[in-house]
Amino acid sequence: MPAAETPLDPITLSFIVPAHDEEALLPRTLAALEDSIRVLADTCEIIVVDDASGDRTPEIAREKGARLVQVQNRQISKTRNAGAVAARGDFLIFVDADSVVSSRLVRSALVALRRGAVAGGSRIKFDGEVPRWGHAIEWISNHVYARAGLASGSFLFCTRAAFDQAGGFDESLFGAEEAAFSRELGKLGKFATLRDEVITSGRKVRAYSAREIFGTLVRLGIRPSLLRSADSPELAVWYGERRPDPGAVH
Repeated sequence: MPAAETPLDPITLSFIVPAHDEEALLPRTLAALEDSIRVLADTCEIIVVDDASGDRTPEIAREKGARLVQVQNRQISKTRNAGAVAARGDFLIFVDADSVVSSRLVRSALVALRRGAVAGGSRIKFDGEVPRWGHAIEWISNHVYARAGLASGSFLFCTRAAFDQAGGFDESLFGAEEAAFSRELGKLGKFATLRDEVITSGRKVRAYSAREIFGTLVRLGIRPSLLRSADSPELAVWYGERRPDPGAVH
C-alpha cells in the first residue's frame, strides 16, 4: 500500500502578493512580511503570484522562501484569485508587490478579524518624495475609501470564508477590482478600516503628471465599462510600459 501522505500543518494567515516585473521592489515587500511573521504567534505563509514577469521576480520569490505561483494572466483580479486558490490560511491578506506592511498593521488586521470583522483595509501612504497633488490623492483615497468601506489593493484582508462567499475578485475587471470586491465583502458583515498605514510606491505619481492621472480617473469614472476592456488606453497607467521612477526608493 502507498505510504500515507504527511498532513500539512494548519496555516492561520496567508499573505498573497501579486507581482509583474517587480524585481526592484519585491525584496523590500517580502522582507517586511518576514519581519511581521517573526513577531506573530500565528503560522503564516507568503505566496507570490508571478504574472508573466520578464525579470527576476520569480527567482527573487524563491530566494526569499515564498511559495511561488506562476500565471500568464496580465490581469490583476485573476492573479489575486490565483493566489487565494493556492492559499491555505483561514485569513487572507493581499499585499501589492510594491508595498510595505508593518507588524503592527498585520496584527491590527488579525485582531479585527478575530473580533468578528469579515474583511477590511488600511490607510495608504506613498513612499519617498511625491508632488503636492500626490498627497492630495492620498488624502482623497484615505477619506473616501474609509467612508465608503473600501480597501485599496495595497492592503486588503478578509477571512477565507468571506472570500469564498463573495466569489473572489471580479475577473471581468482589469482595474478597481479591489473596490468592487470590498463592496461585496461589506455585504457579508463588518468591514474594518484600520488607522495604521501601508507604505506603497509613489512611482505612478512621480512618473505621470497630475493631468494624466486625474484625467484617467475622471474618464474611468464617467465610463466604468472601460475597466472591463484589456485594450482600453485608460488602463495604460497600470498595464502599459512602466515609466522610470525619477525618485525610486529601494
